[in-house]
Amino acid sequence: MPSAYLLVSHGSRDPRPEIAMQQLARLIRDKLQNTHKPEYLFDIVYLELRPEPLHTQIKHFAESAFAANCDRLKVIPLFLLPGVHVMKDIPHEITLAQQALGQDMMIDLQPYIGSHPNLESLVAKQISSKNTAAWILLAHGSRRPGSQQPVEAIAENLGAVAAYWSLAPSLESRVKELIAVGKREIAILPYFLFPGGITDAIAQSVETLKLQFPLVNFHLAQPLGANTEELAQLIWDLIDT
Repeated sequence: MPSAYLLVSHGSRDPRPEIAMQQLARLIRDKLQNTHKPEYLFDIVYLELRPEPLHTQIKHFAESAFAANCDRLKVIPLFLLPGVHVMKDIPHEITLAQQALGQDMMIDLQPYIGSHPNLESLVAKQISSKNTAAWILLAHGSRRPGSQQPVEAIAENLGAVAAYWSLAPSLESRVKELIAVGKREIAILPYFLFPGGITDAIAQSVETLKLQFPLVNFHLAQPLGANTEELAQLIWDLIDT
């Protein structure tokens, strides 16, 4: 019996995340073909900024999967943190889609990609490229209690410190703390999947910090999804289980 999978992305007005998503989709479909699993059904849907709400997108794909003799759909959130989108919005949309479909097609919500145990290895690889620097792991942040814990854990495991774009501690405050203890080489890793408006704003902030602290050598790394091959492998791990 065919297996059906949907990858849920946030959605963006910036074209770069969409381009990256399509690259991911192509890599995953190539893996399906190369492993002789063409019967796997796979696509990408979006939480926001699409003409149809997420539950409608899920329903349409599920109906196509059901027509291909599939009776179970697995939904994988492409999100890094267990914030409101992962813990509330996506489950709600799945519930709406399930109600519309009835019980002939069952929808299973899978773990979000940020919970993958090998995600830390992507961060570690970035940090190892410049291990002489003090590293700041800069995430978006969420006001949902406990949502920062995965970032804090990865930062602690890798000898970095965590900062947040929308919450305290901020990037600037972390930089000042590191300078106060004598650090003169500071690297920032955006804990985001793809380049976009926020990573552009982070880059501008780093340029401001360079002017503010001219004796410090700053390095800004690429977002985690810059290596689409490795990100595709994490997603494949969730699919091929």
